[in-house]
Amino acid sequence: MSVKNLTCIECPIGCSISVELQDGKVICVKGNACPRGELYAKNEVIAPKRVVTSTVRAENGTMVPVKTDVPVNKNEIFDVMKKINAIVCKLPVKIGDVLLENVSENANVIATGNAK
Repeated sequence: MSVKNLTCIECPIGCSISVELQDGKVICVKGNACPRGELYAKNEVIAPKRVVTSTVRAENGTMVPVKTDVPVNKNEIFDVMKKINAIVCKLPVKIGDVLLENVSENANVIATGNAK
């Protein structure tokens, strides 16, 4: 059995969470103040995911802020970034516009800022 200690990032409380693992499976989560912390801890030790934030160059050289609309597997972040860096978007762009579909497991790259 092994134990992983985490600080939850799901809310401002920042609970210190202890996760007990056996044979790669979560057997116990302690220290979370809410159910979101338990889910975060389980996901973080088994298959961590992150929302990827970056910028995309527009056709006029303007940089447009973007992010994935859902978290992607942490081990895929470099591949996702290669795809994001290859994009040149057309203007205008509005917040929420999809600039790249299915960058990873149903994750889309969306604009988080407006550009004209």
